[in-house]
Amino acid sequence: MEATSLRFAAAARSLGQAARLRSLVVPGFRSPPGVAGLHRTIRRRGGVPSVAVLLKGRPWSAVVSDMIEGIVVANGLSGVKADRARAALWLAVDDSGELAAA
Repeated sequence: MEATSLRFAAAARSLGQAARLRSLVVPGFRSPPGVAGLHRTIRRRGGVPSVAVLLKGRPWSAVVSDMIEGIVVANGLSGVKADRARAALWLAVDDSGELAAA
């Protein structure tokens, strides 16, 4: 299933909420990246991270994966902390891009 801008926005809200619950910095999300040929870019302006993800022609799971990895990178996580954050963020998003039921 391909990504749409509505699903992207819903996933950004869900992932943002899950990240805030874990005291993580929530980057801004946008699409598409400003650099042609890249699926994901991350930039910081004034200390605020922004993650740009390519939606068009990509499976939804690849888009969500890039969004999650963007949060991990924006927070400078590595090792066990990164793995725990990824697992928690994946649990926060179901197939529709909405917050998963608790």
